[in-house]
Amino acid sequence: MDEELRSLTERLRRESGATTAYEHLVATEDHEELASVLTAAERPLWARELAAFRLGLAGDRRAFESLVLLLNHRDPPRCASAAHALARLGDPRTARAAAALATNELRVAYALHPIRLLVELRAPESVPTLITTLERRLRPHDPYRRVALACVEGLGVLGDARARPVLNEALAHPALAEAAVAALARMPRPRQR
Repeated sequence: MDEELRSLTERLRRESGATTAYEHLVATEDHEELASVLTAAERPLWARELAAFRLGLAGDRRAFESLVLLLNHRDPPRCASAAHALARLGDPRTARAAAALATNELRVAYALHPIRLLVELRAPESVPTLITTLERRLRPHDPYRRVALACVEGLGVLGDARARPVLNEALAHPALAEAAVAALARMPRPRQR
C-alpha cells in the first residue's frame, strides 16, 4: 500500500470513528459511487477527502476541484494528501491551480504544499511561481520562513538558472543561506564568453 494512502486511511479511520460507511468507502472499487460522494449533500469532510483521494490516484479528473480545495485547507495532513493525489491525477489544470494558491498572499500560510506540488510537477509554471513567492518572502520580518525555505529548496531541485538572482538575495537571510548555497550549487554554470 502507498505510504500516503496508508497515512490517509489511518487518519480518516480515526476521524470517521471507523464507521461502516468509512469501511465501505475504503473498499469500494466503484468510481461512480466515489464521485457521487463529492457532490452529495451533507457528506462529512472525511468522506469527501477519501473519495477525492482515491479518485485522484486512479486518474479520475472528477476529483480535481475537491482536491484543489483540500490543497488549500488549514489542516496540513489534508493538504499533503491532496498534493499527493493531484500529482498523480494527471490533470493539466493542476499546475495553474497550485501556482494560484502558492502566490495568493491572503493564503500564504497554506502555500507550503502547493509549492512542493509545483516542484514535483516540474510544470512551466513551477519556476516563475517559486521565484515570485520567494521574492515576497524576502521582505524584512516575514513570518513565513518555512514557505521561503520550500521555495529555495524547490528552486534547487528544479535547477533553472532564472532562479539565480533570487537565490543570491536569499543568501543574505540566515534562515535561508545554507539552502540557498546548496540550491545555487545545483544551477547550471553561466556560459563563458
